[in-house]
Amino acid sequence: MLHLPGEGPPDPHGVVVGPLDLAARVDEALAVQAVAFGLTVEEIGVRRHIVLRHLTSPGARALGATTRSGHLVGFVYGMPNDRTHWWSTVVEPYLRDTGHEGWLDDSFVITELHVHPDYQQHGIGRSLITTITDGSLQPRSILSAIDVESPARHLYRALGYRDLARPVLFPSAPTPYAVMGAPLPLRR
Repeated sequence: MLHLPGEGPPDPHGVVVGPLDLAARVDEALAVQAVAFGLTVEEIGVRRHIVLRHLTSPGARALGATTRSGHLVGFVYGMPNDRTHWWSTVVEPYLRDTGHEGWLDDSFVITELHVHPDYQQHGIGRSLITTITDGSLQPRSILSAIDVESPARHLYRALGYRDLARPVLFPSAPTPYAVMGAPLPLRR
């Protein structure tokens, strides 16, 4: 169980989910993503630039999962979808082909969600994604995930996300992705 302000005792790891100044802690967040997602040093450099650019988008928000000592062990960020953003332009034809292009409108995009492997399977990812989407003004959420059966895909399905398009190929990504969508609020 995760400790949220105003709720019961903290979990054994003492992790708290709350607002995150992602621009100030981008290197810590990318270190978590590198371990969780297997990024190279070069990929981290590219992603750093992308994260900082995303944070300038209207409505962009981030949450972090931190230990009692302030160590960042997980993060999520997202924003209202904008059809002019790179991600939308890549997934749009796939969504159009499956009759789900409308999901690009009035949706909150989960851009990144990562939890350090040592802290996975403790409800931290669930708390991060449900908390950030609970604050969304949009009626639904979309995201992309590697198109393999994984704990992440299982979590997304348990929260109400369903496959909207697959396989989706991103330029320079070696593996196919699935685009998933869910009405908000997410299932508990």
